[in-house]
Amino acid sequence: MTKKIIFTCLLCFGIGVISNAQKLDKFGADFGKKSIMGKEIRVPYTDIVNYFGYIKVGAVPDETRDGKKFYYLYVWIPLVAPEIGIRMISPIPEGMKPAENDFVGADYKGNEGDAKSYFDTWITLERANGILSVDDILKGKTAKWNSYGSNDDSGEMPAQPSGSKYNSLMRITSEVSNPLKALVVGLYRIGFTTYKVGEVQGSFLAQVGAPVKLPGVGISSNLADLMKQVKK
Repeated sequence: MTKKIIFTCLLCFGIGVISNAQKLDKFGADFGKKSIMGKEIRVPYTDIVNYFGYIKVGAVPDETRDGKKFYYLYVWIPLVAPEIGIRMISPIPEGMKPAENDFVGADYKGNEGDAKSYFDTWITLERANGILSVDDILKGKTAKWNSYGSNDDSGEMPAQPSGSKYNSLMRITSEVSNPLKALVVGLYRIGFTTYKVGEVQGSFLAQVGAPVKLPGVGISSNLADLMKQVKK
């Protein structure tokens, strides 16, 4: 009887650990962040947009940088924002599924059940120079892109199935006095790859958050599709 009780306790503990590892906490902002007794307190972003995606084995990358296969998610930001948060987790946490207003990649459909394939996320955020109207979105194909930074591993993000905290998160505060760092209306893109040179494969969830409501945000891996989204 004692052995059964111990086994049951260990099993419950193990399930609890797994559950915690897969849980994606609320996405909090730097905007209005406070420190209370040495602990950072963030108010959750008012607006969060989700993109559920999947990269198949052998998928052709959008670009190759320094030997790494890069893929892009194009994002239309319709209003000036004081801050934007970007985070990506792979694989998609168990139990998380697209809601009616979420964006879904074409390859995600049919691969929803693949919880074994994932990658070490590495993300960047860039803005296309001079694209301020939805009618100019297709010019993103030849635009010059300005970088806001990148992130590889974030201690705030849940651990991957391997136990390593290789998921990514970055928060960008608008620098009004610097045109290259201001978060203005325009075309942005989230670039993602892996830290080490290799294959990007598996499911992922990308989230874009803001401390103010941004009606009309669109996300797509394709510029033409993005234009259709935001023109609806």
